[in-house]
Amino acid sequence: MGKDAKARMHMGKLLSFVPTGEYYFTKGLKAFHRRDFIKAKKYLGRAMQLEPGEPMIICQLAIVSTELGEFEHSNRLLHQVLEELDSEMVECHYFLANNYAHLGFFKDAYHHAKLYLQLDPDGDFTEDTENLLDVLTLESEELEDELYEQDDLIIKQEQARDLLESGYFPKAIELLKEVVQEYPEYWSAYNNLALAYFYLGKTEKAESILDDVLERNPGNLHALCNRLVFAHYQGQTDNVAQLLHTLKKIQPLASEQQFKLGATFALVGEYEFAYLWLKKLYKHGFDGDGPFYYWLSYSAYFTGYENFAISIWKKVLQINPDKEGSEPWNDQKAVSNGFEDHSGSIFQKLESDYVEERLFALFLTTVSSKKDEIITSKKLFQNQKLTKLEKEYISLIRSGMPSMTADAQEVAELFYENHQPIGTIESGLYLMWFSVFVEASKANVRLKNKPAWAGAVEYVWHKLRSEKVSQQELADRYGISTATIGKYVKYVNDFLN
Repeated sequence: MGKDAKARMHMGKLLSFVPTGEYYFTKGLKAFHRRDFIKAKKYLGRAMQLEPGEPMIICQLAIVSTELGEFEHSNRLLHQVLEELDSEMVECHYFLANNYAHLGFFKDAYHHAKLYLQLDPDGDFTEDTENLLDVLTLESEELEDELYEQDDLIIKQEQARDLLESGYFPKAIELLKEVVQEYPEYWSAYNNLALAYFYLGKTEKAESILDDVLERNPGNLHALCNRLVFAHYQGQTDNVAQLLHTLKKIQPLASEQQFKLGATFALVGEYEFAYLWLKKLYKHGFDGDGPFYYWLSYSAYFTGYENFAISIWKKVLQINPDKEGSEPWNDQKAVSNGFEDHSGSIFQKLESDYVEERLFALFLTTVSSKKDEIITSKKLFQNQKLTKLEKEYISLIRSGMPSMTADAQEVAELFYENHQPIGTIESGLYLMWFSVFVEASKANVRLKNKPAWAGAVEYVWHKLRSEKVSQQELADRYGISTATIGKYVKYVNDFLN
């Protein structure tokens, strides 16, 4: 080592650098003024981690999120400022008004705009807020009504999506049929309507809706993705290959379409392509909901990025704690032990307007790890929708009191032995069975041969979904003869019709 080098070593000092929230906040502001919003979000996010209670940092991060088109995330931050940190930062109301206007929630936009003018009539954003109010009202009741109709449309679409995700297929269909009647070119509603019919086993109806969408709106990405999902679940190998070939060539620009494409690839097991699209969205700061992080974790895990998958799964559980136990690395374990916690969806299904969904919820109670908590809850006691049939089922679960519902439970248990875990698709089988059971109970038909009813219902379910299955296959599965299957299939069809 030379003398100069030794001198430098001797004279040099090691200075520690501990970055602060203010340091990253300043870097974030500089990036924001350069309109480099991705970096601005990164720096401001770090500043927020270091100083989580500083409202100025959170408010600026909300502004950046708005610039990135992440209006819902921005709103969450702004509400956090107003409700938890500093209610006097009234400019947050102006930013909220803008965000809600972009999202189409015009009533909320109007509310926050008026509130801002009321709280700070001479504020920095007064003129901008007045202009926004002019746009919202447009001094025309006719156009204002049109804006509120759009507001109503978005709310109905969100309600329908929640119903679909919770397994309320008949109710979702009712709502979506209203939407497409009022808005005949709102393609998203048609695509969700097709999904609802498919999950109920009405595949021909579902596919005819997609055909109609693609004829009237050629190249509709959501319809193409749904067509791939249908083909995948029905084992249509050639159609799957053809649709995959088409979809892998598509390069959508809109983040919503990129998410749909990535989630669809993940759902059909094309994890590399799924990870490509979903990770791209993640890197660009896409503020997705529970399903986004769910499929991102799955696609990461099955493409070898296990640590990343684990970190993303933490986000899944923050948004939806009921997903605990459904981790991609725990998938086989969850299937093998047959022990599931459906408590989140059970209470929702118990409020359904359809008796078969409420009966399905009670069956899910019997296989839930929180069975005792559910069966003794106030919600159950106070539920005004429960009929005599469901009350008998509850008595069976609580004390084993004999009734016809014991027969329904035994058949459902046979399904449970063969179909675990119970996902969205499998829910259709149980709903079909409880629909048959309701009609059988009305006709006072005793369900003596449980395996025959189970085999016949499953056979009809597969057939309605255009899935290849033979009566012999179902007869072997449930330990009965093909003649018995054929006999009970007629009973099932009679009750369904």
